[in-house]
Amino acid sequence: MPPRTIREERIALGGKRRRAAAKAEVNPLREGLRLERVPDPHITVLFGSTGDLSHRKVFPALAQLSRTNLLPADWALIAVGRRPFDDESFRAEVATSLKQYARVALDPDMERQFLGRITYHRGDFSDSASYDALSAKIEGMHLEQGTEANVLFYLATQPSAFPLIVSEIGRCGMDHEVHGGGWRRIVVEKPFGRDLDSARKLNREMLRVFREAQIYRIDHYLGKETVRNLMVFRFANGIFEPLWNRRYVDHVQITVAESLGVEDRGAFYEETGAVRDVLQNHLLQLLSLVAMEPPATLAADALRDEKLKVLRAVAPASKANISRQIVRGQYGDGWVAGNPVPGYRAEKEVDGHSETETFVAGRFEVDDWRWSGVPFYLRTGKRMAKRATEIAIQFREVPHRLFAEAATDPQPNLLAIRVQPDEGILLRFGSKVPGLGLAIRPVTMDFTYGTAFSTDAPEAYETLILDAMLGDQSLFTRADEVEAAWSIVTPIHEAWVDGPAPEFPDYAAGTWGPEAADDLLARDGRRWRRL
Repeated sequence: MPPRTIREERIALGGKRRRAAAKAEVNPLREGLRLERVPDPHITVLFGSTGDLSHRKVFPALAQLSRTNLLPADWALIAVGRRPFDDESFRAEVATSLKQYARVALDPDMERQFLGRITYHRGDFSDSASYDALSAKIEGMHLEQGTEANVLFYLATQPSAFPLIVSEIGRCGMDHEVHGGGWRRIVVEKPFGRDLDSARKLNREMLRVFREAQIYRIDHYLGKETVRNLMVFRFANGIFEPLWNRRYVDHVQITVAESLGVEDRGAFYEETGAVRDVLQNHLLQLLSLVAMEPPATLAADALRDEKLKVLRAVAPASKANISRQIVRGQYGDGWVAGNPVPGYRAEKEVDGHSETETFVAGRFEVDDWRWSGVPFYLRTGKRMAKRATEIAIQFREVPHRLFAEAATDPQPNLLAIRVQPDEGILLRFGSKVPGLGLAIRPVTMDFTYGTAFSTDAPEAYETLILDAMLGDQSLFTRADEVEAAWSIVTPIHEAWVDGPAPEFPDYAAGTWGPEAADDLLARDGRRWRRL
């Protein structure tokens, strides 16, 4: 029998891995669940491969996809960076990162196999010759490894480099899809622009080279398991959807709180702030998923059409009313988890008189048939009392307070969806306390993923990278969606620029933000949910 080619060897290896996975012990609580589809053979080209994001998130996610047999047998990665690595020295760097950040450690043979698929390509983003060499390398690897002319570009660089890299990809023709087979896609990290004008400009520059169907704008919150479950919870359960409207819902609170400060990203955060970093993307994406109408199908554009309708129904803040609708803050020194921490202005690479907000809270309304008159309270901050992301649906009080004279008046029903940590869903309702009297106490039904399914959920980046490889854009934002979000956020920054200087710092590290954030709800007779 003649010796097998490299391609045949790789195909055979992939078959062995799939057969081994099929024989693996199955968790009985997951029996009957659909197995994930393996992507087409392709090359992933990672720009910014020596950066923090790649080593903390991208490489660990790819390693987990390899560990769970979700990468095709014919797959390779070209890591593009400016530092003077060769293949072996760069693989050693990745191995170190995997030991520190991988969700589940790879066994030595599997790790060696994964690292062996990585090739390093040194080049400056402004050097046209390096792109020509990259194009030649891609074509050579297609022939050698049988990747069928499929390429996934991943931009994990500073946003300022996006237009240049995309332009050079287009100049070299690396964006061209082969007629009759061979796809080209590009994943772009956030932030996508700094305001509405820059987002529109970046969209135009990308669409000169790639079609919208090829562009995957990533927001890692959309890959979190609980966020993905939100649509299932709403549209696969008949008991909740009839209540999901202005008639039964009093208000909605969405919180994204971090206990960490800016760490080593002071220079980045000085140019970004809480509004650009979290409100424009994470918070508004969560709002759109809560408020959207049921899509006609699960197709990517059907889902994104409904989210876009929500964003377009959110009225932007007016300059005249900005102080009553939006609260900003900046943390001072304080205590977190029993340890003293410095204020924002004392952090590395931060201006000692910085006016950058590390906290923002806002009151928004979705002016449509379902939600008119229901306030959505959004807040995010750094150096908060704890790390927590939660969506809380507060239902209206009962129309007739039958138990008003009971020892304890019942509280309104609450549905809380915990995105992180301790992912799960909590439902609060009133119950009689055992005994001769009539006392009512709130009790909860609490579902957690770890308890129900006895398995760790994949990291968001694992989900999103796999979807990009599969060509599923459902969890990625579209151009008009990004611009609609910026149209809500940009007036906030414009009002702040024209207004008086803020009195920062205005909340201590380890607390839940400035007092003005409590006043924002108190004016409506409400208060923030205690997390």
